[in-house]
Amino acid sequence: MVGTGRIIGDGGTVYQVVDIAVDPEYQGKDLVKQIMAELKCYIDSEIPDEAYVSLIADGQAKCLYCQFDFEETMPKSEVMYYKRT
Repeated sequence: MVGTGRIIGDGGTVYQVVDIAVDPEYQGKDLVKQIMAELKCYIDSEIPDEAYVSLIADGQAKCLYCQFDFEETMPKSEVMYYKRT
Protein backbone atom coordinates (compact mmCIF):
# COMPACT_ATOMS: atom_id res chain seq x y z
CA MET A 1 0.00 0.00 0.00
CA VAL A 2 1.34 3.43 -0.92
CA GLY A 3 -1.49 5.69 0.23
CA THR A 4 -4.61 5.83 2.34
CA GLY A 5 -7.50 8.01 3.37
CA ARG A 6 -10.70 7.40 5.26
CA ILE A 7 -13.94 8.92 6.44
CA ILE A 8 -15.26 8.29 9.92
CA GLY A 9 -18.75 9.16 11.04
CA ASP A 10 -21.87 8.35 12.97
CA GLY A 11 -23.76 6.98 9.99
CA GLY A 12 -26.09 9.94 9.82
CA THR A 13 -25.23 13.54 10.59
CA VAL A 14 -21.50 13.97 11.27
CA TYR A 15 -18.47 12.76 9.29
CA GLN A 16 -14.79 13.61 9.19
CA VAL A 17 -12.16 13.03 6.51
CA VAL A 18 -9.07 11.70 8.29
CA ASP A 19 -5.74 9.96 7.84
CA ILE A 20 -4.88 10.94 4.28
CA ALA A 21 -1.28 9.87 3.81
CA VAL A 22 1.08 8.76 1.06
CA ASP A 23 4.34 6.87 1.48
CA PRO A 24 7.19 9.41 1.15
CA GLU A 25 8.65 7.45 -1.79
CA TYR A 26 5.44 8.07 -3.77
CA GLN A 27 4.73 11.69 -2.82
CA GLY A 28 4.58 14.29 -5.56
CA LYS A 29 2.73 12.01 -7.97
CA ASP A 30 -0.79 13.36 -7.33
CA LEU A 31 -1.75 10.31 -5.25
CA VAL A 32 -3.13 12.52 -2.47
CA LYS A 33 -5.36 14.20 -5.04
CA GLN A 34 -6.53 10.79 -6.31
CA ILE A 35 -7.30 9.62 -2.77
CA MET A 36 -9.23 12.79 -2.04
CA ALA A 37 -11.16 12.46 -5.31
CA GLU A 38 -12.29 8.97 -4.27
CA LEU A 39 -13.28 10.17 -0.81
CA LYS A 40 -15.25 13.06 -2.34
CA CYS A 41 -17.03 10.60 -4.64
CA TYR A 42 -18.05 8.60 -1.58
CA ILE A 43 -19.20 11.75 0.23
CA ASP A 44 -21.30 12.82 -2.74
CA SER A 45 -22.90 9.43 -3.32
CA GLU A 46 -23.20 7.83 0.13
CA ILE A 47 -23.42 10.53 2.78
CA PRO A 48 -26.74 12.35 3.31
CA ASP A 49 -26.82 15.90 1.92
CA GLU A 50 -27.73 17.35 5.32
CA ALA A 51 -24.74 15.73 7.07
CA TYR A 52 -21.82 17.88 8.28
CA VAL A 53 -18.53 16.74 6.72
CA SER A 54 -15.36 18.24 8.18
CA LEU A 55 -11.60 17.82 8.13
CA ILE A 56 -8.52 19.40 9.65
CA ALA A 57 -6.24 21.00 7.07
CA ASP A 58 -2.68 21.30 8.33
CA GLY A 59 -0.53 23.94 6.66
CA GLN A 60 -1.02 24.28 2.93
CA ALA A 61 -3.22 21.18 2.75
CA LYS A 62 -6.15 23.59 2.70
CA CYS A 63 -5.25 24.38 -0.93
CA LEU A 64 -5.90 20.74 -1.82
CA TYR A 65 -9.17 20.55 0.08
CA CYS A 66 -10.48 23.77 -1.46
CA GLN A 67 -10.20 22.02 -4.84
CA PHE A 68 -12.83 19.58 -3.55
CA ASP A 69 -15.24 22.31 -2.36
CA PHE A 70 -14.26 22.32 1.31
CA GLU A 71 -14.36 25.78 2.87
CA GLU A 72 -12.66 27.38 5.85
CA THR A 73 -14.95 27.74 8.85
CA MET A 74 -13.16 30.64 10.55
CA PRO A 75 -14.23 32.97 12.00
CA LYS A 76 -17.53 31.12 12.58
CA SER A 77 -15.74 28.27 14.33
CA GLU A 78 -12.25 27.19 15.33
CA VAL A 79 -10.61 23.80 15.68
CA MET A 80 -10.00 22.84 19.29
CA TYR A 81 -8.49 19.79 20.91
CA TYR A 82 -7.81 18.15 24.24
CA LYS A 83 -4.45 16.47 24.81
CA ARG A 84 -3.99 14.25 27.82
CA THR A 85 -0.75 14.84 29.64
